Amino acid sequence: MNQVADLELNIRRQEQQAYAVDFRYTDSDADNQSDVRLGARQQVLLNFDFSKLAEFLLAGELQEYGKALTESLFADESLRTAFAQARTASEQARSAFRIRLSIDASAMELHPLRWELLNDPQTGLSLATNQNIYFSRYLSSLDWRPVRLRSAGLLQALAVIAAPSGLEQYKLASVDKTVELATITSGLGEIGLKTLEHATLNSIVSAFTETEFDILYLVAHGSFANGEAYLWLEDEQGGISRVTGSELITRLRELERRPRLIVLTSCQSAGKGEGDVLSALGPRLAEAGIPAVLAMQDNIRMDTVAKFMPVFFGELKKDGCIDRALNVARGLVREQPDWWVPVLFMRLKSGRLWYTPGFGGPRGEFEKWPSLLRGIQSGRCTPILGPGLTEAMTGSMRDLAEQWAEDLQYPLAAHERESMAQVAQYRSVDQSRFTAEDEWLAQIRAAVLKRANLSDELKRPDAPVEAMLEAAGKLQREKDEFEPHKVLARLPVKVFITANTDELLEAALRDAGKDPLMMVCPWREFSEETDPAIYSRDDEFDPAPERPLVYHLFGLLSQPESLVLTEDDTFEFLIGITRHMKNIPDQVGRALTDSALLFLGFQTDDWNFRVLLQALLAKEGNNLLKRHAHIAAQIEPEEGRLLDPGRARRYLEAYFAKGSEIEINIFWGNAREFMKELSSRLTPQRV
Repeated sequence: MNQVADLELNIRRQEQQAYAVDFRYTDSDADNQSDVRLGARQQVLLNFDFSKLAEFLLAGELQEYGKALTESLFADESLRTAFAQARTASEQARSAFRIRLSIDASAMELHPLRWELLNDPQTGLSLATNQNIYFSRYLSSLDWRPVRLRSAGLLQALAVIAAPSGLEQYKLASVDKTVELATITSGLGEIGLKTLEHATLNSIVSAFTETEFDILYLVAHGSFANGEAYLWLEDEQGGISRVTGSELITRLRELERRPRLIVLTSCQSAGKGEGDVLSALGPRLAEAGIPAVLAMQDNIRMDTVAKFMPVFFGELKKDGCIDRALNVARGLVREQPDWWVPVLFMRLKSGRLWYTPGFGGPRGEFEKWPSLLRGIQSGRCTPILGPGLTEAMTGSMRDLAEQWAEDLQYPLAAHERESMAQVAQYRSVDQSRFTAEDEWLAQIRAAVLKRANLSDELKRPDAPVEAMLEAAGKLQREKDEFEPHKVLARLPVKVFITANTDELLEAALRDAGKDPLMMVCPWREFSEETDPAIYSRDDEFDPAPERPLVYHLFGLLSQPESLVLTEDDTFEFLIGITRHMKNIPDQVGRALTDSALLFLGFQTDDWNFRVLLQALLAKEGNNLLKRHAHIAAQIEPEEGRLLDPGRARRYLEAYFAKGSEIEINIFWGNAREFMKELSSRLTPQRV
């Protein structure tokens, strides 16, 4: 991915007829993150001649419109100078130039302006058609849920074409679904596509409840009434159902799995309509938590759409950078009179919607596959399992912690909401350790029920959580060839180390015809109520691929007292694992100090991963680890957490190697993607 310099222009209302602009430029150089702003005494005030701009637009004088809008924005010399300095700095660094135009909530009346017609104040050339400039309208959101990026290979789109009967009564042309669908299919290219038989609001919501769609491509008539935007969708009988923008936004906000990108287009085959309706919904959707919205701010010709969309989605598929893809596509159709109509609203600072999985080399390659494969086939590989392996059944640990915090109305810092240990610590102090354990199990129970079609018996309130998880895991393994536990169970591994508290791996091993033995790390002294058999075994036990050992580091759900749950538990674990090191079986010690380590399903900035790594590096005899190739597979990108994949990988690889001779190779992607790649490289006899 190219280096990108970042410029944010924030416009807010200052007076009745005047606006103030804040300017912030951040250099692209990782070692020189200079931050250029206008000084506090250099406040720039803007004035817009709305009537003059409207006249230019009505007359179709787009060049004059763009010139007038540019002159209004860059009327102040200090702002022109700051822009020129930022532009020059990005060119000297040979980096792309991202411009995020942020319109404050106090100045929402500025959204209808055609900002995509802005010119470079230095050259007079268009900003929105230059491939080296990424231009978008940026909006913050009150929605606290993070945007988790998906692999480009998993992308799915839902196409909704509203063609209700009876449109002619309102002097609206009928919609040709065949034509519209052909345009969408051509535009999306290789992205998976599903359509709805009836474009009802309920069917749209139901589709996202059942399947994780990345893109919602909605084609519909729009209208305004009493200041509210309406979409002309369908009812169950195929007739007209006018849905307010507010209702659509509310229903989408309530979804657990919302689209990452919404494309809103007017009905191209239906003639002229009120194009502004769709762009009016864009800011509201972005503020409600939709990461990116591509809307049409006026009517757009079918031939423009036919040229624009394939390029846009083709470029987007390359690196997931949506503002870059948009400028490339606009540049291709710049000869069209309506090239400026597509407008991007987003709440993504990085501009990335998805990523391409792979390793951290120049081309994403991993040169040590032979070493890793030999380690697996010779029984000298130790998989270390993390929470990402259970996300299909429970959602992420962060999702669970955030839901728990919301249920509790967690009163401490907002950033702590995603930490299970911190939320559990609060609850154990506020109430009791038992309460924290019980509520954590309840969160897992609710998450499993939401995602898995369990039997009536397992839906009962007294059903054991571990039994529910085992049933959900079995369903997942049956439908997914590359479900990580399923692939792991087929490998000739003698010892598995897991930071997870479920028994999904044991179930997968039994399904594969193996006889696993389970043990739990004795990280502290436990009461007599805890089954002592799970902490110690016969030292003469010799693990084998047919009878592997599964060693649980952080306890078991079936034994809540054994869980490393709170912050205090985490620190006690670090102390206790050293104090009770003699109680850890030699078989586990050898696996951790003289084999290829395969970290699967960890977010590498999570505490559990770092605690595990520090415990490993402190273990006597770990110098033998430098004989092997090690992998951490699941740095699954998250918007706002890791903005630059390449730099993040390099930093984390250096972090892991610090203070040791262990080299851990980073795989950018989730555990399933890595297991699919691994399966393709292992011989059929071994997997």
